[in-house]
Amino acid sequence: MIPLALAPQGEEQIVKKIGGSDEVKRHLANLGFTVGGTVAVVNSLSGNLIVKVKESRVAINEDMARRIMV
Repeated sequence: MIPLALAPQGEEQIVKKIGGSDEVKRHLANLGFTVGGTVAVVNSLSGNLIVKVKESRVAINEDMARRIMV
C-alpha cells in the first residue's frame, strides 16, 4: 500500500484504506473516495493532485492524498 500522493500518474488504483478523523473520512466519502473504489491521478501540480474518481475529476491537496492508501 502506498499513499495516493505517491501513486504513478495515469494508472488506475484501488482504494484500500482511508485514514484520518471521522470528519476527514466523511469529507472524502462525499467526494467519492470509498474503499474498493477506483481512482487515477490525472495531474500533480506543486503538491496538489487532480484525481479521477467515479467519472469526475476532483482536486485535493497533498495532505488529503496522503490519507488515501492505494
